[in-house]
Amino acid sequence: MTIQIDTREKPRAIVRIRDYFDRNGIEYFMEKLDVGDYMLIGNPTLVIDRKQNLEELCKNVSTVPQKDASGRIKRGRDGKPLTDHARFIRELERARERGVQLVILCEHGGSIRTLSDVAGWVNPRLRESKLAMSGKRLHQILLTLEKTYGVQFRFCDKRRTGSEIVRILSGDAL
Repeated sequence: MTIQIDTREKPRAIVRIRDYFDRNGIEYFMEKLDVGDYMLIGNPTLVIDRKQNLEELCKNVSTVPQKDASGRIKRGRDGKPLTDHARFIRELERARERGVQLVILCEHGGSIRTLSDVAGWVNPRLRESKLAMSGKRLHQILLTLEKTYGVQFRFCDKRRTGSEIVRILSGDAL
């Protein structure tokens, strides 16, 4: 088994994953992927995109404009505000257009084991802002994305990400 890891994965963020691969004799190399972060060589139709937690998923589906270091709204070439949502949707569309089954693997851990569990999640940012996304709202958005783009959302603890990647890419989890 050889796994391709996208070059945009930060080395320090995937130390445990690479350690798991090394301990289990799983070969891997880093090279840019057009969609997602992990792909099994020989099966380009199944790709995993790793998210560090539900807060990152909230950011990915949020339509709140990005801001630069000075607090000004970032804008695209067309003058429209840039959002993480637009970038995330482009990736989902790319996967669908290319016939790729995209699995979003969220390393949130704790009581979040299934997509249904997300509805009961209490976003810690709600203490700072009433405008922060609730677990119920995030759950609804993720369900819509599953139906619209065929993406699957899976959840695991950070300590099990390496084994979950192998399990999913081996076809054991689909």
